Amino acid sequence: MHYLKQGVVVKDPSAPHGVRLLIKDYPYASDGLEIWDAIKSWVEEYVSFYYKLDEELQKDPELQAWWKELVEVGHGDLKDKPWWQKMQTREELVEAYATLIWIASALHVVVNFGQYPPYGGLILNRPTISRRFMPEKGSPKYDALAKNHEKEFLKTITGKKETLIDLTIIEILSRHASDEFYLGQRDGGDYWTSNAGPLKTFKRNHYGPAKMPYTLLYPSSEEGLTFRGIPNSISI
Repeated sequence: MHYLKQGVVVKDPSAPHGVRLLIKDYPYASDGLEIWDAIKSWVEEYVSFYYKLDEELQKDPELQAWWKELVEVGHGDLKDKPWWQKMQTREELVEAYATLIWIASALHVVVNFGQYPPYGGLILNRPTISRRFMPEKGSPKYDALAKNHEKEFLKTITGKKETLIDLTIIEILSRHASDEFYLGQRDGGDYWTSNAGPLKTFKRNHYGPAKMPYTLLYPSSEEGLTFRGIPNSISI
């Protein structure tokens, strides 16, 4: 789990998901743990349906060939690293499948759909380029910066033409298409899960010190620029 590698959680068997958040006000991690747990639980059930024993997985030629290709061909430069799973147990398969689903759905949502609203839509918040070096103290540019920092800042960051291009692109990337299917959708209705607990959790908005709702990991969305919704695959 990447949260462990980031150092934002520690293992805790008594915690709901087996880990405990070290940062209380961290909606991405809080919501992400709920989603990861839902994904992994579903994958565990799915894998257990087809593989009752580890031996069945080990003797599946198609599965073993897929994993061999993924490691040795898809990541040939890293194939000898010791951290690769051997794909000999159902637990290893669950971890691999759940990670793939997580990357293509929830992680992609956080990286992509929050680019424009509510922060990146103002170029002053996130300039895409700096056209000048920091001025040295005592230089004319340093004096100009001290005299009128706003004017000099605007001379430094992204120009008008580049700003229009940048904002147009990230707005398009941050929009949901009308034909998207969201993680957990099923025929007959938009049901994230049959478990009332996770469903109830995702219906709430999280507020941090800025009092801004964190909704990127809300399971579903309408078409357009919504700042929420988890498509079931990368949509770029």
